[in-house]
Amino acid sequence: MTTLSDGVGPTRRRGRTYEPALSEDVSSRRRGLRTGWTTGTCTAAAAKAAVIGLLNGELPPRVQIKLPSGTAVEFPVVPGPVNEATATAGVVKDAGDDPDCTNGAVLTVEARWEEPPEQVSAQARPLARSSPHEAHPVEIHPAGEARVTLIAGQGVGVVTKAGLGLEIGSPAITAVPRRMIAEAVRELTNSALWLTVSVPGGLEMASKTTNARLGIIGGISILGTTGIVRPFSTAAYRASVVQQVDVAAAQGEKEMVFATGSRTEAMAGRLWPHLDPVCVVEVGDFTGIALRRAASHSLEGVHLVYMAGKIAKLAAGVMMTHFHRSGVDTGLLASIAREAGAPPAVIMAAGETATARHFYESCLANGFTEPLRRLCVLAAQSCRSHSGNKLDIDVYMVDYEGSAVVAHG
Repeated sequence: MTTLSDGVGPTRRRGRTYEPALSEDVSSRRRGLRTGWTTGTCTAAAAKAAVIGLLNGELPPRVQIKLPSGTAVEFPVVPGPVNEATATAGVVKDAGDDPDCTNGAVLTVEARWEEPPEQVSAQARPLARSSPHEAHPVEIHPAGEARVTLIAGQGVGVVTKAGLGLEIGSPAITAVPRRMIAEAVRELTNSALWLTVSVPGGLEMASKTTNARLGIIGGISILGTTGIVRPFSTAAYRASVVQQVDVAAAQGEKEMVFATGSRTEAMAGRLWPHLDPVCVVEVGDFTGIALRRAASHSLEGVHLVYMAGKIAKLAAGVMMTHFHRSGVDTGLLASIAREAGAPPAVIMAAGETATARHFYESCLANGFTEPLRRLCVLAAQSCRSHSGNKLDIDVYMVDYEGSAVVAHG
């Protein structure tokens, strides 16, 4: 790794890093935008509707459930088949004004009574699906009550790696949705139930997520903490960054790569093809939290593969790089250029715009990339400091096409 002895002068605010919080307006952007519903909320509503069908012989047109906050919400029901043994109902996920790949998905639940095992033939038992990764049923009933057993149907993922807080081999349905499902059906009956959760098209949806990297195989995960999707909320993205670091650490990995987007992530895969995909994390603007999380585990080294703008912010000690909360320190760019003996055009370029890209392009146009290397050195020092000097860190600057490394420190 590179240190101050490699030609970086005193312009650095040594040892001082900070991680500005996103403003409420940027992080949530609630005003004038519709909230939506998590996959967990929709699954709980579908489960309740299916059990109503099992009890009454017909499905309700609408169903009401309670969010974790206690607020009651109502959903239209997508009807499925109902007979003496089973009832199937669906609820369409509406993500509001923050659509993702699961927006419009039909979260579907088939409910059936669980009879004593000796009375149920193997053919009559509910089946998860035929898959290389079979999910084990998981019981979610409150203590002392009859069992409510969740089964992963088609399009619902199976947990295959530690670090997610879920049993390996269980359906990828997280704790809050499990509780919401149990509470919703317990409003109706105390009898033992089998609930098979499925999502038509879930396998294709999952291909657009990081699920496979996290060890969730065969479909989407059923998620949610509040039951509500806030428009443009960064909370879910931040949580996914933390989760991926946790999963890598749980696998005993010692080395990770942080990228900021799809182009830098692709470059990371080319530079470290030997790494398990879970070790390559698209952190976006959340470098600070990703570093702190990595330092809290037994990880040893982190490579950062970023573009010039975010590297310039990290070099100045800014660990949350969202453009609303941090700008590029053009004075730092100019000082680095002067100390590196850059041509006058490069020094002038440092202050001509508020972005680092113009400075970067001037360095390349003048065939003088030493300032870019020094930016990488300073960024690596900032990141090491922010991690409490617990991590060995280096920084790779890639071009804006994500096709080549232009500097390293």
